[in-house]
Amino acid sequence: MTVKLRDATATLELGRVLGEALARSHQPPALLLCGDLGAGKTTLTRGLVQALPGAAEAEVSSPSFNIVNQYPTRPPVAHFDLYRLENMPVDDEILDQLAGEGSLNIVEWAQFLDPRHWPGERLEVSFQDAAPGRRVRLRARGNAAEHLLEALGPKDFVVCLDER
Repeated sequence: MTVKLRDATATLELGRVLGEALARSHQPPALLLCGDLGAGKTTLTRGLVQALPGAAEAEVSSPSFNIVNQYPTRPPVAHFDLYRLENMPVDDEILDQLAGEGSLNIVEWAQFLDPRHWPGERLEVSFQDAAPGRRVRLRARGNAAEHLLEALGPKDFVVCLDER
């Protein structure tokens, strides 16, 4: 599925739609976000986290210094930023956290993670400039991710133009 987003408000809305769908999921897939600086990865994450129960206690920011931020939502969110790891191997602690169950893992700069470490259940979200705005491609890998995308439709994208 490809969605054309007009602006940051539309990116927040897409995050909200995904967050609401993920909140209903028994085993949410990981979200792997790829795109250039300023493409909207953190904005999408902010919209997603704000849609989850417990979001009032979560302040979403890019975890580029810490590499991972934990948010006390339901389900709990582990928000990774691998920007500083470009051309470097990822240590075992991060890989263990990525493989861990019990939280929704959102990975910014997933292109810097060797694909053999990508979770089997994942939604790949690629951001591309499409002035004005951006184009976001959502690609499901695994049953949970496929069911998530199937549950979404044009009615869910109030401020987005769906271009399936």
